[in-house]
Amino acid sequence: MLGEPRLDVYSWLRFGPFLAQLVVIRRCNLSCGYCSEYDKTSAPVPIEALRRRLEDLHRLRTWAVCLTGGEPTLHPDLVLVVREMTRLGFRRRQLITNGYLLTRELVESLNEAGLTDLQISVDGVRPNATTSKVLKPLRSKLELLARHARFAVVMSGVIGSAPAGEALETIEFAMEHRFTPRILLIHDENGRLKLGVDEMAEYVEAQRRLGRHGREAGDYRRRLLDDGVAPFRCRSGSRYLYVDENGDVSWCAQTRAQFRKSLSEYGIEDLRRQFAAPKACNTRCTIGCARTASAFDHWRPQDDEGAAERARSHV
Repeated sequence: MLGEPRLDVYSWLRFGPFLAQLVVIRRCNLSCGYCSEYDKTSAPVPIEALRRRLEDLHRLRTWAVCLTGGEPTLHPDLVLVVREMTRLGFRRRQLITNGYLLTRELVESLNEAGLTDLQISVDGVRPNATTSKVLKPLRSKLELLARHARFAVVMSGVIGSAPAGEALETIEFAMEHRFTPRILLIHDENGRLKLGVDEMAEYVEAQRRLGRHGREAGDYRRRLLDDGVAPFRCRSGSRYLYVDENGDVSWCAQTRAQFRKSLSEYGIEDLRRQFAAPKACNTRCTIGCARTASAFDHWRPQDDEGAAERARSHV
């Protein structure tokens, strides 16, 4: 909240954010058929507004901040935003991109600004009716990253957005170029799994090839495939914050209509309340950032006595 002191270490250990995703622009240069998180018209969030939001995340003692969109590389002040993240001392300074607008100049500028991690998901090998965010047109951009990036690169293969087998090729490419390989499962606008039998088999093979990199947060993706549900105690709104282009915190991109509160007004009571608030989407959720940020506190109880109602009252 305005004027509120920085969160103390004890409160952060109990309820504080491990990860915040910060939308810097909603516009995207692509139109992937499965994506509901972009438009074609939005202006970039002004740099001064982003600086205030980073200050607020610093006040909450957020450990890692990830810039997202839309497509963040469309923001004309992206490098300045990363420099501000470095100045404030966030331990991890991350960026999600589709890769299309990467240049050597931009990569070198991000090196200098202090970026620590870049995440890029590659949906398959060849363009199809759903996506053009695939290996064939992106190969040169990925090779540029392999040569010049001094930050870590996480490259994710996506199962469900391209013909079966293509995700495995993207994983092999990631390993050959010494990126950190990862596998993602396509989900619908509610964050729920939607895969066919062949895609499920592809995931099993991808997980075998990835070994430990194929298992996250209690191997919840495998549980979703095997059982249809993978319950967890979601700590979104506390351990994980999704901050949209208006500066509002939500549980995640898929639940903006269910919970929303201005980051500028967010404080310890909000973190505590959302930590305890049960989320009805728990059992079928495929949102990896929410799952992994919540995994540390899986052993702590989830208060269901009025927490959901108190959370809804702040929408």
